[in-house]
This record gives sequence, C-alpha cells and structure tokens, in this order.
Amino acid sequence: MKVLDYIMEELEKYPLHFSLIDPDKQPPEDAGEMAEIAERVGSTAIMVGGSTVSDEKLVDDTVKEIKSASSLPVILFPSSANSLSRYADAIFFMSLLNSKNPRYIIGEQMKGAMTIKKLGIEPISMGYIVVEPGMKVGEVGEVELIKRNDFITAAGYALAAQYLGMKFVYLEAGSGANEPVPSEMIVFVKKNIEIPLIVGGGIRDPSTAREKVMAGADIIVTGTALEELFFERKLSSIVKTIKECKRV
Repeated sequence: MKVLDYIMEELEKYPLHFSLIDPDKQPPEDAGEMAEIAERVGSTAIMVGGSTVSDEKLVDDTVKEIKSASSLPVILFPSSANSLSRYADAIFFMSLLNSKNPRYIIGEQMKGAMTIKKLGIEPISMGYIVVEPGMKVGEVGEVELIKRNDFITAAGYALAAQYLGMKFVYLEAGSGANEPVPSEMIVFVKKNIEIPLIVGGGIRDPSTAREKVMAGADIIVTGTALEELFFERKLSSIVKTIKECKRV
C-alpha cells in the first residue's frame, strides 16, 4: 500500500500524530530507539528531517536505523535536495509557499525530482506555510512569516496549495516555538480547504495537542517533545489525547 493511501485510511478513523526526528540532533542508533517508542505509543508515521540537514550519509544511516527498529512508514521531510535517502518509504514533496526565495518554493524541488524518481521514493505533495515565530525554518527558508492574526493570508496560501493539486497543507510555527499556530487560524484555514491539515511547532503537551485538533488539525507533528527527558510518557499522553478527540 502506498504511504498516502495508508495515511488517508488512518485519517478515516481518528486524527493522527506524526513523530519528527531530526538526524542532526542524535546518533542514528538513538533515532532508531526513538522511533521504536513512537510506534509503541501510537504514532502513525515517522518524519525524518530538519531545517539544516545536508549530510546525505547521516540521513541514510538515520533512516536505516529507524526502519530496523520500527514498522512505521518513514517519510522524508527534507530541507534541500541534499537530504534525500533511498531507504525512505516516501517524501513530503513540499513547497515553502511563503518563502521570499524561489529556491525553497520550486528550486530545490527541481533539483531533487529526478533523484526521487530514480530511487522510487513515493512523493506526497504538500504546501508548507510558516507562521510567526517561525524559528530556524523561518530563518533558513527566508520566509515572509505570516503574522499570527493574519488568517486571510494563511487561508489564501492553503487554498492555493489545494488548487495546485497538493495533498496536504502544513501550518508550521517552527521547531521549539514558544507559541504554536493560533487555534483561530487553524479554524479559519480548515473552513476554507478540503484537504488534510497538518499542524506543528510548539506543541509539547496533551492539552495543546487537543486544542489544535479540536480547532481543525487532522495531523499533529511533534519533534521537540521526542528530544526531552522521559519523552515516552509525554509522547504517549499526547498521542492518546489526539486519537480520543471527537470533532464536531
């Protein structure tokens, strides 16, 4: 089964949680252990990537360790065409829609497209939208950050992604953000699109995760929570809360 089909099937049951592992932040062996725990507590997929990852061998080694430790699909979340891996199951083929640099809107995608085709990695198209504070991804991606009260612009980018045929929209506050994407923005964006909405950045506890799902997030991504001490208990609580959410 294709990874996209698997995700869409799982979304029919309940909102989902994806675990994000940055290869730069731990040895590959530790990444494998993190993935094993993520699967045990109920994550649906493992995303591999980060804002500054450019060592292809490190990405390869990290993905291989994750694949050996977990049966969850591994989806690349690349910062550039230099952070691909033949061992991944799929790749979020994403455009950083509100970047001021064409490199991050379509340039890196052009560079990596033929490699992805050659390696047979499943591409899953996604519109990537960065909201204040943006953190490292906002800096590296040369992003014109969407202000936290600018719901119209956020929804405009999201709807444009849908009209361009993208499968997902990702609203991102940035890894380690002190504030997640505002719930009011999530509500507004979700009302204006028909494709699944992913939300990440600054979500570190079950109550925040629940708030974002109830606002309209279909998938919650956490990364920083995996890097903290005693993360298994915290991650388990977050995932359990997400799957128990009943949205109206």
